[in-house]
Amino acid sequence: MTTAVLLFCVALLGYILWEGFETLVLPRRIERPLRGTSIFYQTLWGLWRILARRMPLSSRDNFLSVFGPLSLLLLLSFWACGMIFAFAGIMWSLGLPIHAPEPDPGFGTYLYLSATTFITLGFGDVSPKTGAGRFFADMEAGVGFGFLAIVIGYLPVLYSAFSRREVLIALLDARASSPPSSGALLQRYAGCMACGDVTDLPEFLRDWEKWSAELLESHLSFPILMFYRSQHDRQSWLSALTTVLDTCAFIISSLPQGPVWQARLTFAMARHAAIDLTLVFGKKPEPPDVDRLPPERLAELHKRIADAGTAFNENDEAVERLNELRALYEPYVLFLSRQLEQPLPDWLPNDTLPDNWQTSAWDKSDHFFESRPRRSRMPVKKV
Repeated sequence: MTTAVLLFCVALLGYILWEGFETLVLPRRIERPLRGTSIFYQTLWGLWRILARRMPLSSRDNFLSVFGPLSLLLLLSFWACGMIFAFAGIMWSLGLPIHAPEPDPGFGTYLYLSATTFITLGFGDVSPKTGAGRFFADMEAGVGFGFLAIVIGYLPVLYSAFSRREVLIALLDARASSPPSSGALLQRYAGCMACGDVTDLPEFLRDWEKWSAELLESHLSFPILMFYRSQHDRQSWLSALTTVLDTCAFIISSLPQGPVWQARLTFAMARHAAIDLTLVFGKKPEPPDVDRLPPERLAELHKRIADAGTAFNENDEAVERLNELRALYEPYVLFLSRQLEQPLPDWLPNDTLPDNWQTSAWDKSDHFFESRPRRSRMPVKKV
């Protein structure tokens, strides 16, 4: 009996230490030999989603937003409790004598000693008698102190990556509305180009290429960030990524006078991020069962851009090229949307909703800035 407990506790301790090393210290690889943390998140997230679907829409998003931070605290707590139990089981199964108020200390006393040692509290009412017992106590104190130090260092890195992700998402509001849409972004930039204003579209796409690379690096190293929802309503990292992909696909296929080369680079990096992040869930995305841009919606998108005063291609070849590009990323973003319970943006903006910056908790009306581009009076020549 004691031998079985000893072997189990040694295995449990080694497993938790390796899981913690892989999760908190080792830059994440896609293929991992141990998947305890992944199983933990998949199981807990599945239960969380079931509960969320039973809630009204008004409170569902707030409930889902709690999952990321709460699940991290639960995971760290489970690891700490597991290591405390493992050290207690090792000392108890080896029969190491201890000083204790009880004449015949049982496993509960060993568990108490392990807990006070792990968190370096050390009341002193229970302590090991022998050198072997003190060795295990010192080892546990070192593990507990190291665990606390790693957690203290891990949280700032995690939230720093979250903050960097949110900066460009916040900047997207005035350019692409909220929720963001490629139609709003293209329409506003098209209006600026038609009026002769100098646009920062190439620089904008370059920033989002870098953002996509940082998203890929941070969310593969810390997959829990995928569950951290954005700070503002009607915004998310997935909707921003999809909007950028939609925009690049349209520029590549239909705007030959636009920054096509930079759009290709941004599209490649954003698609890479979308594909690799789906691998975290260990499932193969299925072909899309919905058409995000049916012909009538595409015609409306063309009309909006034409009304803004910018020439573009709308022939069959351009439409076919656009659909080919969409097929390269839509299965992956649709998969992420279902897994994360985050809606994808439409191609066309919702004109009934103001941008986030145009409203406040006290004043729901639009303000002094008209975010839609002025229509050009110049004739539009369609290519």
